Amino acid sequence: MSVAVSETMMPGTAPVIVVKGLASSYEIEHLARLFLPGAQMRMAEGTRGAAVVYARAGGRRLAAGVRLAGRCVARTAPRPAQAEDVKWVLSRLLYDALREVTGIRPPWGMLTGVRPLNLVRKMLLQGGEAAAEARLLDRCDVLPGKYRMARQIVARQQPVLQSSGGRSYSLYVSIPFCPSRCDYCSFVSRTTDREGGLVAPYLDKLAEELALTAEMADANGLRLESIYVGGGTPTALDSRQLERLLLAVATHFDTAAVREYTVEAGRPDCTGAEKLALLKAYGVGRVSINPQSMDDGVLARIGRRHTAEDIRRCFAEARAAGHGCINMDVIAGLPGDSNAGFAQSMEAVLALGPENITVHALTLKRASNLVVDGRNDAAAPGVMVAHATERLAKAGYQPYYLYRQKSSPDNLENIGWALPGHFGLYNIFIMEEAHSILAVGAGAATKLVGAGGSVIKRLFNHKFPAEYIREFEQLQARKRGVNAFYARYLDSETAG
Repeated sequence: MSVAVSETMMPGTAPVIVVKGLASSYEIEHLARLFLPGAQMRMAEGTRGAAVVYARAGGRRLAAGVRLAGRCVARTAPRPAQAEDVKWVLSRLLYDALREVTGIRPPWGMLTGVRPLNLVRKMLLQGGEAAAEARLLDRCDVLPGKYRMARQIVARQQPVLQSSGGRSYSLYVSIPFCPSRCDYCSFVSRTTDREGGLVAPYLDKLAEELALTAEMADANGLRLESIYVGGGTPTALDSRQLERLLLAVATHFDTAAVREYTVEAGRPDCTGAEKLALLKAYGVGRVSINPQSMDDGVLARIGRRHTAEDIRRCFAEARAAGHGCINMDVIAGLPGDSNAGFAQSMEAVLALGPENITVHALTLKRASNLVVDGRNDAAAPGVMVAHATERLAKAGYQPYYLYRQKSSPDNLENIGWALPGHFGLYNIFIMEEAHSILAVGAGAATKLVGAGGSVIKRLFNHKFPAEYIREFEQLQARKRGVNAFYARYLDSETAG
């Protein structure tokens, strides 16, 4: 039952979320923000004149309502007998009220988590195909197209996940330096123009942490499957520094034995033939050259110091160096872009023929310049993502990993596409939490997976390069938690 009541709203007042009767309001908050991204939690007092999202779990009944733009919609239901059903029923009441008032149907329905594939996989294991489809389409209101894509990706990932055991792991190496900061970026990174003097001492400490990490991996009988060097922009290092990094990795890890070795060579304004040849010489088998857009105007608007022609040059140099697996990122919804412009960027990327193409829906993170500067000129990404999905499938690419971010406009997702035989293994391992990720460098987070995936522990490195260098002894002590974890959650798989 729904009731619509006229309500006068004060213009410019931010929506507020009021939750009562629940121990945790986390799910309700994020559900409300699918429809009203700027909504904030507040006590009931002080909501006069504001748009209000309300949820209350009473002793006998549940109630949810929305007051927005001159309308008030309320829904109620008896309180379920099972305590675990209370939050679900209340969430569904609120979701239906928000859909009615806003006219919005989120593509992933009620799902607010960043890993919808985990839920799909769990539903399939618990109840089979029919039950999983019914729960996600009917109970959670996921659009059929999103469910079909998720189901396809789960099937494609299965052989990769089955080949990775509890004693396998991946290595992540953080290089938090860039030639310049892109306006959409929220990652911890420092520009080489301003803080390039930190690079040499940073690499000193990074080599020490690589040695410590290799020592712990060997002591616990772990098997390295993939290496991923990210950032920042690793190729922001000069050629001598880059070789020093690659040598440190090769000194402590058997790079020839890994299934995949990726380095982000993302920016053509700091990546040239010499660096690409170095990567190939040290056994790197997968590189990312990330245009984000092939429109020079959009690139300038987001702070990139290169043109589309620079991207084509960098791609050609990578091929000339012998790189046979190249990923290219594009972002849907960048400021100044349009549906037609994004479609042209997709055609330009497809013309190059990379093995991987990752499509990101722009995410407005609080630390990005777009948000800090209060810019609201980002484009709506929904049509762009839909176009990319159709065009990539037609070109023979297959979606192989998917994740979501809570602050993405239109509640969309990031999808990795690949030509058959070129799935990015590290992307699958980290997003599906298939095994431990031992991470080194500033801002890196080690994720330890044990007991068949039922136990996850995170160890966080210091966030900024200067802090990482200064507090390195403290970091070393914290990192030894890897040994404690494996001593406690040793699984049944033998070290061989």
